[in-house]
Amino acid sequence: MAQRTVLAVLFEGVQSLDVTGPVEVFAGAELLSPGAYRIRTASLDGAPVRTTSGLTLVPDESLTTASDPDILLVPGGTGSLRPDPRLVDWVREHGPRAARLVSVCTGAAVLAAAGLLDGRRATTHWAYCDQLTRDHPDVEIDPDPVYVRDGHIATSAGVTAGIDLALALVEEDLGRDAALTIARYLVVFLRRPGNQAQFSAQLAAQTAHREPLREVQRFITERPDADLCVEALAARARLSPRHFARAFRSETGMTPGRYVDRVRLEHARRLLEDTADGIEEISRTSGYGTPEAMRRAFVKALGTPPAEYRRRFRPATTP
Repeated sequence: MAQRTVLAVLFEGVQSLDVTGPVEVFAGAELLSPGAYRIRTASLDGAPVRTTSGLTLVPDESLTTASDPDILLVPGGTGSLRPDPRLVDWVREHGPRAARLVSVCTGAAVLAAAGLLDGRRATTHWAYCDQLTRDHPDVEIDPDPVYVRDGHIATSAGVTAGIDLALALVEEDLGRDAALTIARYLVVFLRRPGNQAQFSAQLAAQTAHREPLREVQRFITERPDADLCVEALAARARLSPRHFARAFRSETGMTPGRYVDRVRLEHARRLLEDTADGIEEISRTSGYGTPEAMRRAFVKALGTPPAEYRRRFRPATTP
């Protein structure tokens, strides 16, 4: 197997975990399969850079002398939001030459500034999706997924999503067993497909201000198999259906139906990942009623049916 070179770009104001998270994944793969990856770091002038947390990173070389890598990793951080024009020029020239061009968090802003995301689908940290959309209208920004792959370019969401993406690349190169071994060593879960939401339903939605609405949120989470139509939830909150729907959306940022859909999907995913329960039982306890209804929900939200989701994302049983 040919060795793959990984080059992580460093700059002033880089987010340290955006660099070290993916690098630790590739380093783990190199330990597991010697010769799989050669990891390098480089800054514009080859000088040390200060990260957003105050740590200083010392690069291996200068970008001006670095060879074109197989995997070019562009991390995020405050320095990526207003990138040095020289960095943008370098990425514009060298990014297309990499077999895989990868950004972590707001590193997508550097790729966008270089024009490499025009006409492509991409993601970034949820807090900067709107800004990236405004600044680069030719880029299709999807705020929901953990990571997005469009051709040879892969963009990931905030910070730890870079680890998820790096694990996916290692799985592609070395197989699932290798990626699982690295994930266990790093004490992270190899369970997040790229199209999984950055947030759980409870985090994606705001917590309602009024107690009756908060109680409804708790009830939905605890009883996804209950009757959760707007009329039933409105009765629990002691509001008219119209008033309830308007208040719920105003205070949580999403409609009651959207919130219920997310909670049910999460509940079903956890059961598929963590239990040996059958598809029919999971569909019933998650509120879908039938396996076919759950299959439609999974295909729509995650692009894969429940059985395939379980096969791909349930951890292997330890002997």
